[in-house]
Amino acid sequence: MKKVSIIIIICIVGWITVSNPFVSEYLTIKKESSLPAAKVSDPLYQSIIKNAHTYDIAPKDATIDRVWKAIPGYNGRKVDIKASYKNMKSKGVFNEKKLIFTQIKPKVHLKDLPPSPIYKGNPDKPMVSFIINVAWGNEYLSEMLATLKRHNVSASFFLEGNWTKKNPDLAKLIVSSGHEVGNHSYSHPDMKQLTAARAREQIVKTNEIIEAATGKKCVWFAPPSGSYRDETVKVAAEFNMMTVMWTVDTVDWRKPTPDALVSRVMSKIDNGSMVLMHPTESTAKSLDRLITQIEQKNLKIGTVSELLSEERVDQ
Repeated sequence: MKKVSIIIIICIVGWITVSNPFVSEYLTIKKESSLPAAKVSDPLYQSIIKNAHTYDIAPKDATIDRVWKAIPGYNGRKVDIKASYKNMKSKGVFNEKKLIFTQIKPKVHLKDLPPSPIYKGNPDKPMVSFIINVAWGNEYLSEMLATLKRHNVSASFFLEGNWTKKNPDLAKLIVSSGHEVGNHSYSHPDMKQLTAARAREQIVKTNEIIEAATGKKCVWFAPPSGSYRDETVKVAAEFNMMTVMWTVDTVDWRKPTPDALVSRVMSKIDNGSMVLMHPTESTAKSLDRLITQIEQKNLKIGTVSELLSEERVDQ
């Protein structure tokens, strides 16, 4: 009986400690008192403690949006008081630019959601991604790759299996240039019309060809023309692949002028946007200006994997 009473007392004390902010504050003070007295009494250290909460940001859980379907989560951040103090100590004055943060992960991740297509990244993440679907347009690839390299930008190229089979060297060049590759089906069918068995065949065959040519496993699937049904998404999920769509369409296959293409994209682009494009003359001639204007909006450009990750880009 005595043992049971002790356990109950421990549980009550533990609950009070977690739920009572005054107890938590007391423990924080006690913890600080174990630090060197000079550090605890330093006005700079106290200033960091006082201001830290104003820079903290709560994490955002991954969720299913009614319109945009699966939306990835986004890490929050919390000021690392000790590291920030060390970073500011030499000048002895508070400087928000020298704050050091630790990232706080959300409770719900993209992988926790039921299979659902992804049209955009988290709206709080100041990053965008280029989705370049490749089934033709070889003559424009070298110019596009050169432009991306000049700007030190990585994109995600979704390769058709049949194209990769015929152009393994180009597929390998895309990867060696630092870009990500994804699955764009084998023969560019209307995935919405395919049985589950046929959909599996398209995905598996393409995965095998891309891996053989580049050494890379595909984790993203982009259905041709954006045509899919729920079963298509579930089939991709069987192979631990998520289905990717787009937020902004360049409509480059209609051969718009570079001015029209840039204007169309820049009027729609925002945090988390995924921009659909192909190796076309319109895109090749627009890409340099497009990258410059996107970066002028303080948006970083990364691969689909980078965009859809929970990692913050403001640190």
